Amino acid sequence: MVSNVFLGLGSNIGDRRKFISDACNIIRNNDDATILKVSSYYETSPYGNIEQNNFLNAVIEIKTNFTVEKLYGFVKEIETKLGRKNRETKWGPREIDIDILFYNDLIYRSDRVIIPHPEILKRDFVVVPMIEIAPGFVHPVTKVRISEIDIFEIEKHIISKL
Repeated sequence: MVSNVFLGLGSNIGDRRKFISDACNIIRNNDDATILKVSSYYETSPYGNIEQNNFLNAVIEIKTNFTVEKLYGFVKEIETKLGRKNRETKWGPREIDIDILFYNDLIYRSDRVIIPHPEILKRDFVVVPMIEIAPGFVHPVTKVRISEIDIFEIEKHIISKL
């Protein structure tokens, strides 16, 4: 079964644009995933642990044959391949971070992954790119269109759209 998925990508170490671009290229070169849309890149201040470099963030929409768990494994493989180091700090610096934001309209929880991503509605650097590429998408928990989410109520991290 083909599924519609949104992934959040972020980087704040090294060549941030290249890390995101390389992650997209790995996805493009996989037979089980096709990129449909890519948002603009957004320069953002760090979330949580603020003593670090600014992030570059984007959201992509893909079609995939992967199950949720296989997709999770695939994105973790991409992170490893691109040199992401396992650091002990939550919300710390990273070469590349790939989060599964939405998987169709699925509500899913396992030991490894929660969908929709539980922090989406707190992060303007996810909501704003989602509005850009999929304004009509309905959040499966809140039942609200992404374009109707009040981004003024969300903590601000976006510095600029690139």
